Amino acid sequence: MNEHRARRRFSQNFLHDPGIIARIVAAIDPQPGQRIVEIGPGLGAITEHLIARAGCITAIEIDRDLAARLRERFDPAQLELIEADALAVDWHDVSRSGGGALRIAGNLPYHISTPLLFALLPIADRVHDQHFMLQKEVVDRMAARPGGKDYGRLSVMLQFRYRIQRLFLVPPGAFRPAPAVQSAIVRMRPVAATELPDVDAETFAKVVTAGFTQRRKTLRNALSQVLPEAAIETAQVDPGARAETLDVAAFVRLARAAR
Repeated sequence: MNEHRARRRFSQNFLHDPGIIARIVAAIDPQPGQRIVEIGPGLGAITEHLIARAGCITAIEIDRDLAARLRERFDPAQLELIEADALAVDWHDVSRSGGGALRIAGNLPYHISTPLLFALLPIADRVHDQHFMLQKEVVDRMAARPGGKDYGRLSVMLQFRYRIQRLFLVPPGAFRPAPAVQSAIVRMRPVAATELPDVDAETFAKVVTAGFTQRRKTLRNALSQVLPEAAIETAQVDPGARAETLDVAAFVRLARAAR
């Protein structure tokens, strides 16, 4: 087939550096029989190694031309291909098919990375781990600690549900075409259900969202439609503080006070 031209609307940048590919595969460490789902396999640079070590994987690809290439290259017994937008996939159905916890990996398109991370949250209890290549700034936000400029809604929501570890950086030259940004590999391991705080997930999300919607406001003002000042104090949180200074445990206490 002819050489595939990267499509900007799909944020396509194809990994080609053998050293980086080897490091990513080693970090994932796929094992025979594991349920591996790759998001955005592209030209199959990582896919072939995942298949070689796991035997068979599932991949989700939105680009029909790339999907056709993957079908020519891999036998259906090796690659179950879902031709779809990862944001439109029913992740509950994916997680229920087959047995065992999912291992999800992929070079996530930068323009959908944040909404996709949120889309995967509801199935975290069926996931063993996630390894993603993302824009470095997104990984910095995911792993940020309270008090910094990178700390926000994404940080709190993901750190509540996962243990997050930035593994290594990937330079622009590792891709064709080279993106204008630096990338990073992140590992996400869901917190065990037995270790999760007892809090209503919907209320928690509402409190976190309200706190960061206008992040320069004090909690007294930012949470006025969710919690009265007295309830904030009951949660042992200073109403004069800003959301960016609170750790995940403080947001849990606020969510409990909002019941």
